[in-house]
This record gives sequence, C-alpha cells and structure tokens, in this order.
Amino acid sequence: MSHEPRLSQALRTLFATQRVAALGTLGEDGRPFVSMVPFAVEPVSGQVVIHVSGLAAHTGNLQRHPQVSLLVMQAEVAGEPVHALPRVTLEGVATVLAFESVSWAAARAAYLARFPEAEPMTALGDFRFVGIRVAGARQVAGFGAARSLDGEAILQVLRAPQA
Repeated sequence: MSHEPRLSQALRTLFATQRVAALGTLGEDGRPFVSMVPFAVEPVSGQVVIHVSGLAAHTGNLQRHPQVSLLVMQAEVAGEPVHALPRVTLEGVATVLAFESVSWAAARAAYLARFPEAEPMTALGDFRFVGIRVAGARQVAGFGAARSLDGEAILQVLRAPQA
C-alpha cells in the first residue's frame, strides 16, 4: 500500500465534503463572470462534472471560451478565522459532452451518485453535462500549507475513489 502525502489527503477530503464550486468563465466581451455550480468528479477520467442549463450565462461563456477556473473551499465556521480555510483553485478546459455518449453516461452516473435529486433535470432538453479536464491547481490547506499541482498530480487525486 502506497503512502499518500498529507496535502493530497486534505485535497481528497475537500473534494469529498464540498459539493459546490465557484465557476469562473469569460463573457463574450472578455469580462470575468463567476457563478455557483454543484459539481461531481468522474473517477475514471478524473474530469470535474457540472450539469448546466443552456440558458445560463456561464454555459454560453464556457462554450465560447472553454478555459475555466473552479474554486472549491471549505465552508466558513462562525467564530473561526477565514484566512486559512482549506481551498483549491482548479484551471481547466470545459467541454459540453455529447448526449448519450460514453463520456456523457459516465458524467451522468457520477453526478447522480452525488446529487440523486437532480435526476429529473437530466431529462430536460436545455440541460447538459459539461466535463472539465483539469490542467493544474493551486491548493491552500491552511497557513503555511500551500502548493501548486500540475495536471498529472491533480488527476491522481481526482481519479482516486471519492468518499
């Protein structure tokens, strides 16, 4: 059994316990736009999966400019300092997955395993699954505990079994 570094364990815990991310996209005019999206991780490909409406501004943005960023962070605890909250910023490329393709089916399964209540929305015609292939990340696990990860290092965490 191989040893997993402490920061990788902390990152895996963050992905397993937090279900929403801030999604950063670029608008048609090049201006940044941030929105909240529920997310899942597809464990075979290691892609981050979101389920979005074609009517949402972020969907049009990521279709025009597929380079996106996601921020996943631990929730604030009342009375506790916020500056050292565990968090990770992911950089990646978003792709709308072809309906009923193998990657779409895998994304749907991962998403519904995490959000079973969303099943009726998967039948709506204006919703689609988007896979985000992560190319790098910046993790902050607390004061003095930060690191950058290249694409392969973050994929090792994303592909591992999620809780």
